Amino acid sequence: MNTAVTNDTLPEYSYNERYINRELSILDFHLRVLEQAVDPLHPLLERLNFLLIFSRNMDEFFEIRVAGVMEQLTLGNESRSPDGFTPKQILETISKTTHAAIERQYRILNDEIFPKLREADICFLRRGELTPAQSVWIKKYFQEQVAPVLTPISLDPAHPFPRLVNKSLNFIVTLEGKDAFGRQIDLAVVPAPRSLPRVVRLPDELTGGKEHFVMLSAIIHEHVSDLFPGMTATGCYQFRVTRNADLALNEDVEDLAKALKGELSSRRFGRAVRLEVTENCPKHIYEYLLNEFDLEDEQLYKVDGPVNLARLVSNFKLPHLRYDSHVPAIPKVLKKTENIFSAMQKQDILLHHPFESFAPVINLLREAARDPQVLAIKQTLYRSGADSEIVQVLAEAARNGKEVTAVIELRARFDEESNIAVANVLQEAGAVVVYGIVGYKTHAKMILVVRRENNKLIRYVHLGTGNYHATNARIYTDYGLLTTDKELCEDVHRIFQELTGMGKMAKLKKLLHAPFTLHAQLIAFIDDEIALAKAGKPAKIIIKVNALTEVQLINKLYEASQAGVQIDLIIRSICCLRPGLPNLSENIRVRSIVGRFLEHTRVYYFGNGGHSRIYCSSADWMDRNLFNRVEVCFPIEDPALKKRIYQQGLINYLKDNTQAWLLQGDGTWIRPQPKEGEVLYNAQQNLIETVTG
Repeated sequence: MNTAVTNDTLPEYSYNERYINRELSILDFHLRVLEQAVDPLHPLLERLNFLLIFSRNMDEFFEIRVAGVMEQLTLGNESRSPDGFTPKQILETISKTTHAAIERQYRILNDEIFPKLREADICFLRRGELTPAQSVWIKKYFQEQVAPVLTPISLDPAHPFPRLVNKSLNFIVTLEGKDAFGRQIDLAVVPAPRSLPRVVRLPDELTGGKEHFVMLSAIIHEHVSDLFPGMTATGCYQFRVTRNADLALNEDVEDLAKALKGELSSRRFGRAVRLEVTENCPKHIYEYLLNEFDLEDEQLYKVDGPVNLARLVSNFKLPHLRYDSHVPAIPKVLKKTENIFSAMQKQDILLHHPFESFAPVINLLREAARDPQVLAIKQTLYRSGADSEIVQVLAEAARNGKEVTAVIELRARFDEESNIAVANVLQEAGAVVVYGIVGYKTHAKMILVVRRENNKLIRYVHLGTGNYHATNARIYTDYGLLTTDKELCEDVHRIFQELTGMGKMAKLKKLLHAPFTLHAQLIAFIDDEIALAKAGKPAKIIIKVNALTEVQLINKLYEASQAGVQIDLIIRSICCLRPGLPNLSENIRVRSIVGRFLEHTRVYYFGNGGHSRIYCSSADWMDRNLFNRVEVCFPIEDPALKKRIYQQGLINYLKDNTQAWLLQGDGTWIRPQPKEGEVLYNAQQNLIETVTG
């Protein structure tokens, strides 16, 4: 956050009284995800899935956020963040919180999830539970499927400790006896190749058709001595190291793709930030590992179960233990017209994913690729695999002679390699591929189709709050707008020119545009509500974003609260603002919705004296989005669509009393407890029933 910003009109609150630390706020979000694993409102296998999501979230938290704070400490940075914390204090608080959270995670797994799964005949069998026939099958499986791809590495003067890949499953083995060369070897490391499944399903004939599984770790542990002929394995302990996975890329490079490829290989072997070991690992073994990875005791995590819990996945055959399936709806106007172009000519079309299908977005591109009247297609791509239907359709369009331009953001974290593959596919098909602006990630979500109709060029546009990723569109909530509005289409055209060419900032008529106009306009919109409140008129702001960290906006919201503006913030994860503080934020309420779908819509509502403003955007209210990324924010002008977003996308979530968490002024999050007789209200379920039907 920007620490240079001050506001002398704010009450005398100290930094840590006024702001919540960003790292601790995102950690609180992960804890809210963890709590879903004990929520009886979720089916059993979905509760297990939340445990796995928590593991993946924690992996990234350590790889990026913890690694970043550690780097500050290494560089001797003792400056305080806007909330008043030093890097050392942040790490100490993170360590205390994450140790307790991970202990709770495994307690939930062992004491609640596994026993309930067993009641449903889904069993993860321990070695001591195997029948003789199952043991024979597992021994054969080890010999035929596992042992041939294992590479045991002895630890001796000729074989120093191996360089182990980030988050890989490994075993450290204690040995007795001599090897084939007469050497006395005490220790060895056995990496588990990532090509091996972490969960192995036993054949039906050995289980009576029940869902019985054995962990790969148990199979290796049982037969690890077979890897050391003539020696005896006296101990075998799982461990996993998490490394710094943030890429340090110099923006001043001649070839961004080439430079990025070089950095990707180093990500696997970054500085260690966390060591996980099984609870039964002896002290002298984990101390040895800590020393090898240059870690301290507080960076050690002992776990009562698989250390690679994020990969505890399998295709269970019990649908009654999952959410009921739902089929996303297709808007009526698209069903009634012969093609998407004629439908878009009739009216603006709003898509609310995953309640409504992502198919119309793909259909827009597919029809454009095959329509002889279409001359050009331009699209931004942030996260989209090379084998995705969208990329394949864009490649088809290029091969069909369309002028296809793809603005691909190579630096989308953890999708860099995939995005390089996307670029290669499109370039080979003949598309023009550009990588946006050096120093600014292109995070905007835009499609522009240019079509010749009656000797005129007509533009068709899609603008979205989420990525062009069909899988994510089934599990993330997002808005998309299909429009032929001339001014919006002209604005999108100008932004594409800005991204692919050179020149001054594009002058836009309707779109708000980061890093240029968006932040200043948001401040102006809040100022308008402040003026209304001071004039004694109703003033209202509702903001729904993934994160709120930018200090100028936080201070402006504080100012608005002091003026009497009623403010509701629906923040999925990070919120550095403290609500409900006397004379500062007593008119601000903050809630987070954590449920079946990942909340990802970004909607800004300003009452504007009865002439409401509603914008959807690709941007969160964070420094990086507002100052260091290319973002677009688009107005919703059709009265029916405005009403729909207000009711379904905002008020609907403010009514939720089953998936909601409420932020308190002290930084804690609590779940609202429905009063006796109060009807339970689930915002996402309401949308499934009303939008999907």
